[in-house]
Amino acid sequence: MSLLISILITFVVIILVLYLVNILPIEGRAKQIIRIVVIIIGILSLLKYLAVF
Repeated sequence: MSLLISILITFVVIILVLYLVNILPIEGRAKQIIRIVVIIIGILSLLKYLAVF
């Protein structure tokens, strides 16, 4: 059960960070790079919870 809660919290944090990046007043290219970095970190975090790493 705690695994499911951890995965859910990680997913919610990823969505929140992506939303906050969207409302930042920065140029499009930098915003896209930040989104990619956040998604990669999020995927690695989810893989860690699933014991892949």
